[in-house]
Amino acid sequence: MGAEQMADGGEQVPPDGDRAAPPRPLDAIDRDILRILQTDGRASIRSVAERVHVSRANAYARINRLIDDGVIRGFSARVNHERAGQGASAYITLKIVQNSWRTVREQLRALPGAAHIALVSGDFDVLLLVHTPDNRTLRELVLTRLQAIPEVLSTRTLLVFEETDLNRPPAVDKV
Repeated sequence: MGAEQMADGGEQVPPDGDRAAPPRPLDAIDRDILRILQTDGRASIRSVAERVHVSRANAYARINRLIDDGVIRGFSARVNHERAGQGASAYITLKIVQNSWRTVREQLRALPGAAHIALVSGDFDVLLLVHTPDNRTLRELVLTRLQAIPEVLSTRTLLVFEETDLNRPPAVDKV
C-alpha cells in the first residue's frame, strides 16, 4: 500500500491531500529553537532568543515562520498517562484491506485513548498507540472495537511496560 498517490498531473500528493510548498531548509538556529520548544513549549520568546543568541524580533520571526511553514504544528502538554488514569498503554499493529487506509484512519481517530496512528511498511500496515485505564479496557478496545472494523484483517497487541520521553531533559540525580 503506497503512502502517496499520483495526482492528475502526475505530481506526488501526500495521503492527506496537502499540497503545501516544499519545506524550507532549517539552519542550526531553527533546529535549536525546535529543540527548546520541544522541551518546553511554554518557553518565552525572550528565553528562546537568549538561548540561541539572537534578538527577540529574530526569534519571534523564526518561530512564526516555523509555524507558517507547518514545521511547528502546535503546542501541547506532555501527559503522564498513568497519573492521568490511563495506566495501560499498548502499540497495536493492524493488517488492513488494501486501499482502506483513509477509512480505517477515520475510525481509529474515533477510538477512546488513541494517541498515535501511522501507516507503515513491513509485516503490518498500521501502528496504533493507545492509552487505556487498565488491561480490561484495552482488551475490550481490541476485541470489540478494533476487530469489529470490517477493513481490519488482524491485530497484534504489544503492551508498553515503561516509556521514556525523549523530548524531556534527563533528570539530574541530587547528591
